[in-house]
Amino acid sequence: MIDDPRKTRRPGPVLIDLDSEAPSPATAPPVPDPDGTDTPKGTAMTTAAALAARRPSRLARWFWRLAGALVATIVSIAAWEFATGLIARTPLLGWAVTALIGAFAFVCLALAIKEIAAIARLGKVDALHHAALTARSDDDADDARRVSRDLARLYAAREDTSWGRQRLAEREAEQFDASAVLDLAERELLTPLDAAARAEVEAAARQVAAVTALVPLAFADVAAALSANLRMIRRIAEIYGGRSGTLGAWRLTRAVMAHLVATGAVAAGDDLLEPVLGGSVLARLSRRFGEGLVNGALTARVGVAAIEVCRPLPFHALPAPSVRGIIRRALTGLMGSR
Repeated sequence: MIDDPRKTRRPGPVLIDLDSEAPSPATAPPVPDPDGTDTPKGTAMTTAAALAARRPSRLARWFWRLAGALVATIVSIAAWEFATGLIARTPLLGWAVTALIGAFAFVCLALAIKEIAAIARLGKVDALHHAALTARSDDDADDARRVSRDLARLYAAREDTSWGRQRLAEREAEQFDASAVLDLAERELLTPLDAAARAEVEAAARQVAAVTALVPLAFADVAAALSANLRMIRRIAEIYGGRSGTLGAWRLTRAVMAHLVATGAVAAGDDLLEPVLGGSVLARLSRRFGEGLVNGALTARVGVAAIEVCRPLPFHALPAPSVRGIIRRALTGLMGSR
């Protein structure tokens, strides 16, 4: 008896021919996050910018001023009474403690003088910026030469501007109008400084992007973004000659952040990343890595604004730094070559 082959056939996979091409996993949409926020928004940088740009109220400022004065008065009286009492009991030890207190007061005074000098230096750079704008708008060659000489004196101790200062001294007499004098000073003195400032911005953008992508803690990325931007703005000020102390750097940072927040420049950075790294690239990234790239892009925006604020001459003869160009050099290395 011959069995029916349909009854003895073993079960197996069923193959179905499709007329259209099978879907690829690469085209699948990203897996949504549990909180429902799929698109990176650069939360760390926007939070850091809001914290840095926020100005305390007048009542809060008076509170801290009076609290500082009260604490300083109490500490001074307590130290004086302690020293005089110790001198009365043990003269040798009392005078030694008095010398230590005096040395501490001298260091505090030196720090205060340093902060005042740093703020004055920042004011000098800002005055040069405004003087250059006025000389160019009025087409005053004498004022332009005065700005050029002040700029050369500002960088007199800088080794990286020695060749530019020599070239400026040789060729300044050949220029007969304000624009030519200022353009010559800008090209000869600020070209190496612009390159150094761009390098600082690129390094800060890479650091913020890497920390945000690798550190999953809630507020660690905000602290890292704020500290990296403070350090970047301070270094940019030092590059352009405005060596700032702690208070000066904080005031400068607050001014830069307030300008960016007021103009709406600190916002989601994916509009800058997609043209640089590829269309809809953030949709193909993990959320954490995409968030890091957005924070890096916003750091680049802050850096460009800091360059424009700290530069003693406005951009005219040399091209202004491009945010997209800085992002391309700073962040495409994190994505690999395309």
